[in-house]
Parts: sequence; C-alpha cells; structure tokens
Amino acid sequence: MKLIVGVLLIGLMAMTAEAKINLEKIEYKSGDKTFEGVVAFDSAIKGKKPGIIVFHNWMGITAETESKITELAKLGYVAMAGDIYGKGVRPKDTKEAGELATMYKSDRLLLRERVNLALATLSKNSHVDAKKLLATGYCFGGTAALELARSGADILGTVSFHGGLSNPSPLDAKNIKGQVEVYHGGVDPYVPADEVAAFKKEMDEAKVQYQFTAFSGTVHSFTEKGAGDDISKGAAYNAVADRRSWEGMKNFFLELTK
Repeated sequence: MKLIVGVLLIGLMAMTAEAKINLEKIEYKSGDKTFEGVVAFDSAIKGKKPGIIVFHNWMGITAETESKITELAKLGYVAMAGDIYGKGVRPKDTKEAGELATMYKSDRLLLRERVNLALATLSKNSHVDAKKLLATGYCFGGTAALELARSGADILGTVSFHGGLSNPSPLDAKNIKGQVEVYHGGVDPYVPADEVAAFKKEMDEAKVQYQFTAFSGTVHSFTEKGAGDDISKGAAYNAVADRRSWEGMKNFFLELTK
C-alpha cells in the first residue's frame, strides 16, 4: 500500500511540475485606441484549447483578474482578460471606477464593440480552438459578458458572477447563441429583485437555455476576498458562494467543450 501511495504521489508531483502557466500581455487596437489584455495558458498542453474571455470588474484588469485567468489556464483553457477601458486607463478609486462603468453601461453599443474586439483577439490566438469560445465576468464584467452574448457572438456559454442584469434592449436576447449561467447574491442591493425578474423574463421569452443561481444571505462582490465580510455594506465576500459558483462554472464549461 505504501508503495502504491508513493507511486501516486510521485505521479502527481510530476504532473504538477510539467504544468507551465504562461502569462502574456497582449496589445490590440480599434482605430487609434490601444487596449492591453492578458493571456494565460499552460504551454505543457499541446494542441489548440478552448478559449475563455474574462471581463474585469469596474477597477479594470488587476492582479485579481490575472489570478482568475491563471486558474482557468490550470484547467486547460486559454484564458484572456479582456480590456474594456483601454491601455493605461485604470481608475484610481471607486469613484472613478463608478464613472467609467456607468459610461459603458449607458452606451451598450460601445460596450458591445469593446467586448467583441476582445473576443476576436482571443479567437486569433494560435493556442485557441476558435470553435470553442466561452465568456465570463465579474460585477461590471458580468454585465459585459452578458452583452457579448446578447450581441450574437459565437460563444458556447456565458457565466456572470454578481453582474448587473439590466438590458435596455431585452429583445436582443434572441441573438444569444449559447447557454447562460448567472450566479447572484440573493440579497444583492445593487441588482434588485425587479432587475432579476426582468432578466428572467428576457431569457424566457427568447427561449435561451439558462440557469440562475441565487445564494441566500449573499450580497454583491461575493467572489472578491477584498470586499470584506460586512454584508450591511451591500458588498462582501462569501466563501461558500465563491466556491460553489466556481465549481458550477467549471462543470458548465467542461460540459460545453468536451
């Protein structure tokens, strides 16, 4: 028994040692505007891999965003943090972040242009199987991921983590080609019940295959450890919701790409 366990441990260590996660910054353009995303992939895995575009929260691409794409790369995906704001445009505080996010939420055509540009950049990556594209995002990025789907992008699945669900053009849900999963804080004050109801109505009427999971007693930003644990502030980390939503996304994406 000890020999068997020892062999298994050596095998596991060898597998871990073989994994080589690469993080690469990538610039791409729209007219005279430059964007800077980050791509993560495991160079030890040969051949083309499914691609996941990951959209940042209202603070832009941060170390937390990079940690998300790194974890996805460990699962065998090529994951790219898509830049919505533009190279060097990073809010210095939540006030600036709110102003930036509001600008894009108020101009969905511009937001769709930015998210589709990021997806097109990922699809051209030499490590990506362009027939197996997926999208996800956090908070503001969850809204962005849903707008990508509503634009009619060729993605197999979309996952929103505590994202805004509003849609000025609900009929656009008919453009959605893949499946959708939403992970939501059941008492999120920033995404109220009427917005949730409107989203479900939008999905139902467009006959989108979707799953909506609401975690009871959970508020906004439940995947962000930096949000603290005081739910009275309306945004707080919830370890259970974080873990279960991540596992749900993993299973969802695996099912769509196997």
